[in-house]
This record gives sequence, C-alpha cells and structure tokens, in this order.
Amino acid sequence: MDQLFQFLQGYIDYIILGLLGLMSIILFAKIIERVLFYKKVDVAHYDTQEELEIDLTHNLTTISTIGSNAPYIGLLGTVIGILLTFYELGNSGGEIDAASIMVHLSLALKATAVGILVAIPAMMFYNGFGRKVEENKLKWQANKARKSL
Repeated sequence: MDQLFQFLQGYIDYIILGLLGLMSIILFAKIIERVLFYKKVDVAHYDTQEELEIDLTHNLTTISTIGSNAPYIGLLGTVIGILLTFYELGNSGGEIDAASIMVHLSLALKATAVGILVAIPAMMFYNGFGRKVEENKLKWQANKARKSL
C-alpha cells in the first residue's frame, strides 16, 4: 500500500493534469473541425434530413462527453490529493505542520479548477453547435418546402 501512495504522490498531478490536457487538445481539434464544417455546409446538397443530421452532429458526442466528464476527472484528482494529504498526516508521527497541509490541499484543489476550466468551454460550444444543427435542419426543411411549391 505504501508503494501505491508513493507512486500517487509522485505522479498524480501528471496523470490528472495530463489527462485533462489531452482532453482539451481533443476538444480544441473537434471544435475547429465543427466550426469549419458549419461554415461550408450547404443543406441543399442533402437528399434527406437524416443524412444532414448525421453530418451536422458528427463529433458533438465527443465534445459533450469531454464537457461532462472533465469536472469528474478534476474531482478525482482533488480526492486523491486530499487522500494523500491525510496519508502524509497519518505518517507524520504527530508533528503536524499547518502550512504543509494547506499547501497540499491547495494543490489538490487545482485539479478541480482545471477540470472545470476544460468543461465550461466544451459545454458552451456544444450548446452553440446544437443551435447550429437546428438552424441547418430548419434551412433544409425550408429549402424542401420551396422546391415542392
């Protein structure tokens, strides 16, 4: 058990912040792809609304998944950080340094902050893209109605 705690103390920041960093890179790439796609999409080229919707919603699940899970990954980092702080307190032999405890706890909380920092733009873009999907579906329906007249 001591080996696990030693490993976590040395690497938990890299694991959690690295995972959140990877998620933010993936998020950024998916957002750019969607922005470029929505700029050039022409609803008139689609025969069915279903085909249009498949193309319009591509990558939105990934964006939503990152937005909804990033805070949990940050929270996991915080919980592990607090767990490690208590473990260190337990092994201190009664010599408790309040400054050391505060530093460890503040470092643990950074994981939650970074998780929220990744989640907020993800959900903002996801909601904005959801609106773009609806707009383009309505454009397709209006085009279809015009053609049938």
